[in-house]
Amino acid sequence: MMNQQKVAILVDSGTDVPPEVVKAYNIFVAPLKIIYHDSEYEDRLDITPQQIYDRLQQEIPKTSLPSSERVISLFEEIHEQGYKTVLIITISSGLSGTYNLLRLLAQDYGKLTFHMVDTKNIGIGAGQQAILAAEMLAQGKQVHEIVSALQTSIVESRTYFFLDTLEYLAKGGRIGKVSAILGSLLKLRPLISCNADGIYETVAKVRGNVQALSKAISMAITEAGRHVRFAIAVAHGSALEEANRVMEELKRRLPQCERFTKTDVSPALSVHTGPGLIGISVHALPANL
Repeated sequence: MMNQQKVAILVDSGTDVPPEVVKAYNIFVAPLKIIYHDSEYEDRLDITPQQIYDRLQQEIPKTSLPSSERVISLFEEIHEQGYKTVLIITISSGLSGTYNLLRLLAQDYGKLTFHMVDTKNIGIGAGQQAILAAEMLAQGKQVHEIVSALQTSIVESRTYFFLDTLEYLAKGGRIGKVSAILGSLLKLRPLISCNADGIYETVAKVRGNVQALSKAISMAITEAGRHVRFAIAVAHGSALEEANRVMEELKRRLPQCERFTKTDVSPALSVHTGPGLIGISVHALPANL
């Protein structure tokens, strides 16, 4: 159902907004592309994370931006549904060209008014901003209020990713291969976040899985303590049991949290992380809402 402001939200699939949230708020999703040597898929539409994990030993696919044709068709669908304005929320421009692609296509599309938000984050860390925008629209907030609130939240929010290995980030060119080899030899488990420029940075290295996950939880709890209002999201890559344990621990230790969200990572993100990922997002909510 359209909101009274006639504002549509468009995200890319790398934001990992849960399907039930997409459906509830009529969020439009531009799928990233996953490319094998002999085939091409659209993220979450015709390929799943598990299908990627199953083939990783044979081939690590490449990921690419949504097709221009797909984006334009989404613009047309939004216009045909009667929306006047589009709030585009994307994963970090420091990690993907998606933001710039959508910005350029929006500039050339004359039937709608567009507002762009670069979350400087990835996965559910980016998706949390889209969820906040959808909630604010449902409350009757105007688009300029929402964009302002998101810009503040982007600066104040933090997401921590626990990776089982750095191998896939290295093969995808996201980090240096030397770091990956050294981490593997020492059995160090990295905790990665996005810095102020929306680029991956290693925030801790911990020996062993159990200790690394405990460190991620404690960092998230410390981060949550900085905020009057906050939401928590947990994402996983083929690690549902661990994600459930992390979520229960966070619910127990952060009873004041206003919203808990759990989701799996998109196929496009799983290409770069491999199986075993746990992400914890601490999302700063506006104090005056």
